[in-house]
Amino acid sequence: MRLSNNLMYQNSINKILQNQNGVASAQQRVNTGQKYLATSEAPAAISQAMLYENKIQTNEQYTKNINQLNARLTTEESVLQSINDNIQAAKDITLQAGNGAYTQDDIKALAVELSEIQQTLADLMNSRSEDGKYIFSGYQDSIQPFQFDAASGSYLYKGDQGQHKVTIAEGVSIKSSDNGYDIFEKTNARLNVASNTGDASSTLAGSVYVDKQGVFDQFHKANYNADPTAAATANTFNVVVTAGANPSDPDQYEILRDGVAQVPPVSGNVTDEPIEFAGMKIQLSGTAPGQLDFSLEPPHKENVLNTLQGLISGLNSGNLNGDDFQQVLNDGVVQLQNATEQVLFSQASLGGRMNALERVSDSNAALDVEHKSNKANLVEIDMAEAISELTKQETALQASQATFGRLAKLSLFDYL
Repeated sequence: MRLSNNLMYQNSINKILQNQNGVASAQQRVNTGQKYLATSEAPAAISQAMLYENKIQTNEQYTKNINQLNARLTTEESVLQSINDNIQAAKDITLQAGNGAYTQDDIKALAVELSEIQQTLADLMNSRSEDGKYIFSGYQDSIQPFQFDAASGSYLYKGDQGQHKVTIAEGVSIKSSDNGYDIFEKTNARLNVASNTGDASSTLAGSVYVDKQGVFDQFHKANYNADPTAAATANTFNVVVTAGANPSDPDQYEILRDGVAQVPPVSGNVTDEPIEFAGMKIQLSGTAPGQLDFSLEPPHKENVLNTLQGLISGLNSGNLNGDDFQQVLNDGVVQLQNATEQVLFSQASLGGRMNALERVSDSNAALDVEHKSNKANLVEIDMAEAISELTKQETALQASQATFGRLAKLSLFDYL
């Protein structure tokens, strides 16, 4: 085969250009860290790597959501703890007000302290998050949740029962807020009788006070008829008093329910001492025959601000004493305790969400490492291997350049 100088030169140049391309390609792979420079080199691997990249980006957004949610829940946790501390302080003051040695001025001073606590609680219950939204308003987070209504003289809840959620992982959402209705408006009020002086239908005077709250609570829960179709007197009890058979015999009483004797019957002699029945203290006055009627108060809810409003009014009234004053204190103590329990329940729920958030955060971090590793295996180079390839390509280029130099100097006289 006959080789011309032009052919030898062209072959050498082609080889040099080929090796230069190899060096450039290897250099680019080292610089970019990418195993493939074009999709056509490995379409399946690059396509799979893009899916992993999408997952990595989604995980980054989940991480941002987690950080935002953690800040929101931490703020709420701090607010709830402060609320609980203030409720406990109010309860301590209420118990202190029961000290029989206190003067009216002392009682009013305690009412001032309760007023300060009430204002602090109102501010806390109307707290805002770092983005300026009300924490306890539900979906209506631009509306102040607890507002004082001058007409009714009480605090009303203006939010709704919604709870925002934040997605922190695929298929996983966590509530980012608690509405004020669930935390504060669901607090059980103290169970009581409808009136301490009996119903209007009474023919005897007297009073009915809850004396042993635990006993009465059990009785109320077991006997209160909540059926809306029941008769209006379904929860009315009658203390029926009859004269003794002889003038020297004591009067007799029997306690009926809506005019029907109980089983077993509840009856006894009327004395100067109050009748004790189901945790109640019933004091009768007047002459037999006669009847004192009283009704069980329907169960209801009362938020802590209105509980404090009732306490403050009672302590400031100055005309309550004895059992009436004790009733005000009992209402306050029981309802403040119920409010504390409701807040603690909310704190426990919040703590559970924060624990779940931490677990999901750890899981997301592990998935992120796995996704990045899988993507790297598909399209990212092994740097040591890439540098070795670059060195090989550079060596080949140098060899081809050296060979071309030698060929360029050849002539016929070199072979003579």
